[in-house]
Formats: sequence, C-alpha cells, structure tokens
Amino acid sequence: MSAPQQTIHVGGEWRSAVSGATREIIDPVDADVFAVVSEGGVTDTDDAVAAARAAFDEGTWPRTPVAGRAALLRRVAALLERDRERIGALESRDAGKTLEEGRVDVDCVRDAFVYFADLVMNESGGRVVDAGSDEIHSVVVHEPVGVCALITPWNYPLLQASWKIAPALAAGNTFVVKPSEITPLTTVALIGLLMEAGLPQGVANIVTGAGDTVGARLAEHPDVDLVSFTGGLASGTKVARAAAETVKKVALELGGKNPNVVFADACATDEGFDTAVDQALNAAFIHSGQVCSAGSRLIVEEPLRERFVAELARRAGKIRLGRGTDPGVECGPLVSAQQLAKTEDFVASALAEGAVLRAGGERPDGPGYFYRPTVLDRCDRRMRVVREEVFGPVLTVETFRTEDEAVTLANDTEYGLAGAVWTADAGRARRVAGRLRHGTVWINDFHPYLPQAEWGGFGKSGIGRELGPTGLAEYREAKHIYQNLAPRPVRWFAG
Repeated sequence: MSAPQQTIHVGGEWRSAVSGATREIIDPVDADVFAVVSEGGVTDTDDAVAAARAAFDEGTWPRTPVAGRAALLRRVAALLERDRERIGALESRDAGKTLEEGRVDVDCVRDAFVYFADLVMNESGGRVVDAGSDEIHSVVVHEPVGVCALITPWNYPLLQASWKIAPALAAGNTFVVKPSEITPLTTVALIGLLMEAGLPQGVANIVTGAGDTVGARLAEHPDVDLVSFTGGLASGTKVARAAAETVKKVALELGGKNPNVVFADACATDEGFDTAVDQALNAAFIHSGQVCSAGSRLIVEEPLRERFVAELARRAGKIRLGRGTDPGVECGPLVSAQQLAKTEDFVASALAEGAVLRAGGERPDGPGYFYRPTVLDRCDRRMRVVREEVFGPVLTVETFRTEDEAVTLANDTEYGLAGAVWTADAGRARRVAGRLRHGTVWINDFHPYLPQAEWGGFGKSGIGRELGPTGLAEYREAKHIYQNLAPRPVRWFAG
C-alpha cells in the first residue's frame, strides 16, 4: 500500500487534511488498497473557498486577457498529450475501466481544453445593442461568475472534471473542485498539470473528501457563486436545495435512463443487423454500464425481437472481463462493492417482477467487483429496473409495433438525457428524433459526443448544459453597459 498522498491543493500548495484524516482508494479489480489520499472536511473546504475568493477578487486571472487564458488551456492540452499513457493508466486502475477507455478519456479531456481555448479566442468583444440614438452607446458583455464549486462523479472522473474546469478557466473564474471520494486520483493529477502550465496560485483548488461534508459545504457556502454538480438525482436535489439559500447559479447533470430504439428496417441486411447488435452492446456495456448516457433500455420492434435478443445475448456472454490493462480484456469491474450489490439487487427485483434472463445475471468466480453483462428480456415499464438508473452492465428489452408506440416508450421516463433511433428510413429517423424528449439523440449510432455540441438533458436529467457555447455561458454573467454620450437634464421633476 502506498504512503498517504497530500491531495488537497489550496492557494497553490499541496497539503494533508487539517484533521489528518485519510481515505483508502480501492482497486475494483481485486478489492486491494492501492492508494491513500487526504480526507478533507469543512475546514479544508472553507480554506479552499477563501483561496479561490481571494484569487478572484484580488488576483490576476479574471483580468488576464483572453489570449493569455487560451494559451494556458492549450499548454494544459499539450501536457495531457505528453502524459497520456500515465494518466490513462491511472484512470483505468482508479475507475476499473479498460486501458483503451482511459486513453480515450485523456484524448477527450485534451480536446475539451483546446475547444474552449478556441471558443474564447474567436468571440467578439461584446454585443452592441441599438438604443435608437446616436447619442447612446449600449453593449452587452460577459464576465466570469466568480468562485465556482465543481463536484464530479466517480464514473468519468477526469472527463467530467474537464467539462467543468476548462470552461470555468476560459471564462476567467477561480474554482474549488471536489472529485468523487471513490475515484479522485486523475483529478488530482489534472490540478498538477494546471499548476505546471502556469496557472496563478489560488485559481485552482481541490479538496478530496466525502460528498456529505465537502460537497455539502461547497453547495451552501456563501462565498461560492456557482455550483456545478454531476452525479445522482438524490444528491443533485440536495445540492440544489442547499444552493438555493444563497441564490447561487446551479448546473446539474443527473444521469438518465436512455432508450435505444431499433426498427426492423435497420436490420434488413446482414450488415445492418450486425451493426445494430454491435452498437446495442456498446450502448449498454461500455465501462460496465457505468455511463450516464448508457443505452440501458433496448426498445426493439416486435417482429425483430427474438432474433435480435438471441444474438445480443450470445455476444454478451462472450464479453471478456478482467483488469483493464490486461491484453484482450473488453470490460472491467464495477467501481465498488456498493455498486455491485446495487446491480445484483436490480437484477433480482427484475426477475421477481417477471423479466426473463437471457445472459449474465451473476458474478464470475474470483476477486473484485465484477458482474457479467446481463440481458433481461420481456421487460415493461412497471419494473424498477426499467424505471431507475442501474449504473451497471444490465440491459432491459422492451418491444413495440408502431412508430407512435416506440416514441411513447422512449419518452416514458422521468429522465431525458440521451437516446437513439435505428432505421433505414430517413423520414422516420427525422420524425422520431424530433419527437424524442432527450438532450442528445443519435440516429444510427450511440455514445459519440462533440465538445462543440451542448450536453445535458430534459426532465430530471438536470438543468443547464455542459460543452458547446452554452457550456461556456454557464460560467459567465451578462452585463449591460449603457453609455449616454450627450448627457443633459431630464426635467422629470420641476424643482
């Protein structure tokens, strides 16, 4: 076991928790401890907010010209490229994903920093507003919000941190980030790269610790101007409730229960059938289903169901589990014992409610938090496994007979993050995509995202957006500056 790391960064200095508390980080492959980090508390959080407040109110970063902020973001991107293997391997071990997934995550983080650097560099200096008079100069400008609290999840710790940190810095903010206590290590590494790139002291702060202490304090803190949270619905509502007391800006990304709708005409050829099945596997089982946009609800046209599900189950049964850095491994473990137990409970409840097990449904022999990719057939909306987010390798199968029924099923969820439609009919594709109440809709694909395009959801999937121009706007305030070039008395009052 490694010696304890100083993983709290406040005002430009690494330190241990004020209390001296630490937390063991567990390797989900074998349940062994492989790192020990500082376990921050309320005092550490207050110190970090104070450092961020001082850096915003008195420091240089909010007043750094756009070109300087963009240049720093590009330096961070170059450092990520340099350290791709090291950070990708760390993400693999910390979160349990495959090494290739870890590498891809680093690439995506790099792309986010480059995108936001380009975005701010290509903006105009403000929006001129026509006041109807040559004697008035009126312009709307955008300024940084201030101190941002960034609370990130355990499934994509590095990626989700970058989706918040990059636009926050591009806009000129300072921040305190709280990574998940389960998977904090790559966020700690990213803060190190920010400092190496030359970010002024106090701009970037990190407190590793539990959500009910560090996260809760950040959400309620009166010196925090914005809180951005990615995680579960229950925790997100607590964050919003706490933030409401100080009327700070709030952005929430709270997951989804995402439909993958397959029409029979998408599988009219052998190639089409193979592609749709392959993508259904990817949609459901990448990172063991621990993805907010996982296509965990397969909604397939009834005449296609038996053939499609049989092949899906066959291929799911052949997915190779193991340590993500081992050759040939396609899927890693769940992130924790708690997540494994939750997945087992969902499958048990589904079977009790009448679902038919077609693949998986059990732990393999051996150590760690592995669960076999699971396909549950004959599911319906009454089942808990269909309604609630599992965050495990569990795919449910529902069927439809008409286009209207397909849309109704796909929208029959309190979430609305993402969804997909598979069809060879271009008109149908556009109609269904237009009717789906989800923040991202893929046509004949699943999972890709672009840093240029907004990410977020409808309904209980959250409020606000990440990525794209709107993702930058989340970290800004609009200010209207109205200048009278020829002031004179109004004479409203006779005096």
